[in-house]
Amino acid sequence: MKFAVPLAVLLALPTTPTQAADIEKGRQIFTTRCASCHQVGPSARAAFGPHLNGIYGRKAGSTADYRYSEAMKTSNVVWNDETLRAFVKSPDKVVPGTKMRFWGMGNAGQVEDLLGYLRGQVGDR
Repeated sequence: MKFAVPLAVLLALPTTPTQAADIEKGRQIFTTRCASCHQVGPSARAAFGPHLNGIYGRKAGSTADYRYSEAMKTSNVVWNDETLRAFVKSPDKVVPGTKMRFWGMGNAGQVEDLLGYLRGQVGDR
């Protein structure tokens, strides 16, 4: 019977493991796959793509310093972990007609690392 308590604890645990984001890996992913179009940090501004400061909780297509596609401006997407995860995986599925030219990222671990990095940027919580 000494195994009853540990077994009960194990049964109460979630059945799908969650991965903690590796912020440094996320920074590297951003640098190699995103930074050619997007900026983050205190001096970030729109470039080939919009800056990503404060992206969490922001309506898609709403920064004043970037010319978004009509599809993005009218998408009614609000960026959070769920919408960003789906968009990074397949931009055209989330916002058909987006002008973002990125085919998507299929590695779930890399996506989580990237989102962890973005969460830590200026204006995000």
